[in-house]
Amino acid sequence: MSRIDRGSRTIGATPAAVYDALVDRGALEAWLPPDGMRGRIERWDPRPGGGFRMVLTYLDPTGNPGKTSDATDVVDVGFAELVPAHRVVQTAVFQSDDPAYAGTMTMTWQLAAVGDGTAVTVSATGVPPGIDQAVHEEGIASSLAHLAAYLEPGG
Repeated sequence: MSRIDRGSRTIGATPAAVYDALVDRGALEAWLPPDGMRGRIERWDPRPGGGFRMVLTYLDPTGNPGKTSDATDVVDVGFAELVPAHRVVQTAVFQSDDPAYAGTMTMTWQLAAVGDGTAVTVSATGVPPGIDQAVHEEGIASSLAHLAAYLEPGG
């Protein structure tokens, strides 16, 4: 069975608002970096077939060597599918000389209305073997918590 890294969270916002936060440059820079990192988008083309390049910088790289340099992960993300208020499918390629981080990872963000909010389910396939599954799922959970804080009233 192939590996699938997952995370999910119910967010107190409409599916349309969550979708908008998945395809807005400023929003992604604000909420996508997991705890202990900050992010900057260098290139932006928000359409199917387009994508972006994100530079993630470790706030404290001690014990967390980056994939691209000592303190950074650079990832080229493509928008494979954009279905407003329902789904965003991204392909991600890490810039790294280490073959353990080679390959294309697919991240699927599935949105479903639940009550007054949105159930957001993230699944990652094709995850490079150099990325520890538990650490990756912790990062997904952290990003989802940041997304909730970004969108929810008082967040």
